[in-house]
Amino acid sequence: MVLYSSEIESNQQQNLTPIDGFARRHIGPTPREIQEMLDILGIDKFDDLIDKTVPAAIRLPHPLELLAAKSEYAALAELQEIASKNQVFRSYIGTGYHDCITPPVIGRNILENPGWYTAYTPYQAEIAQGRLEALLNFQTMIIDLTGLEIANASLLDEGTAAAEAMAVSYGVSKNKGKAFFVAQDCHPQTIEVVQTRAKPLGIDVIVGDHRDFKCDRTIFGALLQYPATDGAIYYYTDFIASAHEVGALVTVAADILSLCVLTPPGEFGADIAVGSTQRFGIPMGFGGPHAAYFATREEFKRQVPGRIVGVSKDANGKSALRLALQTREQHIRREKATSNICTAQVLLAVMAGMYAVYHGPQGLKEIAEKVRDLTALLASGLKSLGYKIGAEPFFDTLRVELGDKQLSEILEAAQNYQINLRVFDEKTVGISLDETVTAGDVKKLLAIFADEKDAINADGDIFVSMSLDADDFTSSLVYPAFCDRTTSYLTHPVFNSYHSETELLRYMHRLEAKDLSLNTSMIPLGSCTMKLNATAEMLPVSWPEFSKIHPFAPSHQTRGYQMMFVQLEQWLAEITGFAGISLQPNAGSQGEYAGLLVIRQYHEHRGESHRNICLIPQSAHGTNPASAVMAGMKVVAVDCDSQGNIDVADLQKKAEKYKNELAALMVTYPSTHGVFEAEIKEICEIVHQAGGQVYMDGANMNAQVGLCRPGDFGADVCHLNLHKTFCIPHGGGGPGMGPIGVMSHLVEFLPSTSIFNSEQSAANSQQRTVNSEQSTVNSQQTSVGAVSAAPWGSASILTISWMYIRMMGGVGLTEATKVAILNANYMAKRLESYYPVLYKGKSGLVAHECILDLRLLKKTAGIEVEDIAKRLMDYGYHAPTVSWPVAGTVMVEPTESESKQELDRFCDAMIAIRAEIAEIENGNVDAQNNVLKNAPHTAESLMVDEWNHPYTRAQAAYPTAWTREHKFWPAVGRIDNAFGDRNFVCSCLPMEAYT
Repeated sequence: MVLYSSEIESNQQQNLTPIDGFARRHIGPTPREIQEMLDILGIDKFDDLIDKTVPAAIRLPHPLELLAAKSEYAALAELQEIASKNQVFRSYIGTGYHDCITPPVIGRNILENPGWYTAYTPYQAEIAQGRLEALLNFQTMIIDLTGLEIANASLLDEGTAAAEAMAVSYGVSKNKGKAFFVAQDCHPQTIEVVQTRAKPLGIDVIVGDHRDFKCDRTIFGALLQYPATDGAIYYYTDFIASAHEVGALVTVAADILSLCVLTPPGEFGADIAVGSTQRFGIPMGFGGPHAAYFATREEFKRQVPGRIVGVSKDANGKSALRLALQTREQHIRREKATSNICTAQVLLAVMAGMYAVYHGPQGLKEIAEKVRDLTALLASGLKSLGYKIGAEPFFDTLRVELGDKQLSEILEAAQNYQINLRVFDEKTVGISLDETVTAGDVKKLLAIFADEKDAINADGDIFVSMSLDADDFTSSLVYPAFCDRTTSYLTHPVFNSYHSETELLRYMHRLEAKDLSLNTSMIPLGSCTMKLNATAEMLPVSWPEFSKIHPFAPSHQTRGYQMMFVQLEQWLAEITGFAGISLQPNAGSQGEYAGLLVIRQYHEHRGESHRNICLIPQSAHGTNPASAVMAGMKVVAVDCDSQGNIDVADLQKKAEKYKNELAALMVTYPSTHGVFEAEIKEICEIVHQAGGQVYMDGANMNAQVGLCRPGDFGADVCHLNLHKTFCIPHGGGGPGMGPIGVMSHLVEFLPSTSIFNSEQSAANSQQRTVNSEQSTVNSQQTSVGAVSAAPWGSASILTISWMYIRMMGGVGLTEATKVAILNANYMAKRLESYYPVLYKGKSGLVAHECILDLRLLKKTAGIEVEDIAKRLMDYGYHAPTVSWPVAGTVMVEPTESESKQELDRFCDAMIAIRAEIAEIENGNVDAQNNVLKNAPHTAESLMVDEWNHPYTRAQAAYPTAWTREHKFWPAVGRIDNAFGDRNFVCSCLPMEAYT
């Protein structure tokens, strides 16, 4: 038995049966099928394939030193033991993070449903209509609540959304200012992220009191918090008017729930509104993932970062949705892109939108009023106890001045009630309420602040001696006119039709059925690694010990998280060969950016801040040049040779030319063209000799794990897409995680944050040198700062990668890599006589993905790559990556999780499509009216009285036997993208548009 033999032998020695092994469930092909595929390739042994594919000079000389694999049951038990070390306190810390209620129907049927979380980014819109409709609901919700005209389909978190708003303001402001004003009462983590993002762009961030600040033409923009971080609700209209007078744009970071009762930012003059939708049913999860929002005015629609879902029509005239305007902007504009964001928080945005659908406008208003009223009740009780409350009016947050009371006394009392408060300073604390709070919780909060003489012991319950029966409590708090919302919101029928669970369940199921996900068929996307997201990996995300923790909870309550972080960092360090790992970047794009910031900071620390040239191969991911520009670098392209490899001679020439200014080389390995470049060590050495650092894009790490390590062959920094190689699901376009690994000389520059509750220990501002058992404090003087709002990014989904590595072990991870390479080469071999494989390595093999060249078909049959992508939908498949990295091609990556049967099904589909093209080439079929040009075929398009096509309905809908057994029907026909951009709409249409 070839597959994972050593680990199975180890397990058998422990009297475990083979069924306990997780690797055999994660890896698709059986040992027999592996040998069959090797035979097709003409290779005798599995290891011979790897020896021919991966250059010997970079091969790992020893197995990965990881713990032996555990079964699903045993790994879950181990992680449960770790989780039990977390303490789930009631957190009233606020700062944009709140406990909330996830409606069970949404938690079970979206968050925990592979039909939603295994889908890919909706670039193939015809088979993503459900997700796109859910995102359109989200956008409509944001537009209505903010009072602005357009919104995107989510960003990563509130801090980075505010930083994106700063970048947009910088680009469109009518003055030449270089300063950005940030109100001092913004959430502190947002201020940190904005400061980090501003530095490499040469932007001066001015933090101050908006009430005293005088706007002039030195500023291009401003950021305000609404309500302020300490709960105060300010009248911002005059400040905004003064900013507009000097040509500056104003961004308002607004609490989404408060907008149900407060005047929306768009109505008092804001140009941009950003914030988090976390409290709309998404667990805190120690910081994420959560869906941020970004809304702005119509005039700035082409500057909006991220994705926008827009309305268009299909070939049959039916309303259809797709990504609009700047779709994959960074791939098209590269170093001219205004943002490097290529992802979103789709799964979480879908949840937040469904939360609004579930509650409707009246339900949301009642939740907001309940929170407001209980906050008023708490304020009244605190005043009766002699405490002074901060500014009024307020929504959900109170600033409490302690007077003669000692902070330690308050915190000790809170600890006894298992409650976390926010500490502003030694004399002031904050309390933020949320939708889970009851009158009983208010009693406990007041008891914390009460002296013994103010408390009465009755039936064992401590409560303040005042009326606290809040079940029928009516607030006396009346908002002044400037902040009292008078406009309606969520008037569209979708927010007023599905309030019973029966109706909502059916609505969500209808949307799910419109999307092709991994629970239907393989999604063979090159560079995107759509592999198994095992149920055992997903389960811990919903455990309350992970999901209900505030990101700034005291460290003694988060020991389980800390243990998991240390272990995961150590494992990733062993896998990559790096000395230090930062888990903070919460997307691949953020990892790229953070890695380049580390390199920039390293050069500055050495007195070489003039080093700002970033060499990037022409074949690189589009996010690479966009990230480099955001990090303050200038991009210089490096040529590729005829085989798609870096042109070493051109690299040498440019490294020499820029040796005094060279900051970094960004390289993807294996290459973006799907090949292991034999010269990678030489490439790294050239850059190092010229004084630069090597940044490796970890998008293709799935071809390296256990076989080679970037830290060993010359990379200085590498980001890891945990949503690719390490099994965090794509979620329909997010969440993702992009931690970075660095060599020892860069550890001190890793991201950090100084924003913690006062009881946080120093461990929370550390970055660990993970190749030892000692943790080294990451100096605030050398760190690049915060790159995401939460200290460990989207911490709760790190449990997924922990489970994957723990269940696979070193042997299983290595075998998975080998099978990924085998599957790709098997498919390339089967398809090469039908579609030329564009690039191969020196041995004639590919890495874990291959590029099929379809360009000749345009000449011989008038068939575009898009025609094949749409026809694949009729066969029940999502297309491979289309026209990237080479126009007119598709990039195929099968991953290790797909069985030989599924690989053959996809290959058979591609071969059958080639036969359909041959019919056009031979003149047997019309060049325009054929199954490819008219694809995809919907059920509706087939059920017509007149059939005006020279092929049968059966040929259109059931081209193979398996499509008759299980047919996935595209919801709409081919979408007219140009029509949608000319007639731009990004909010819900009237219901008749869907009928």
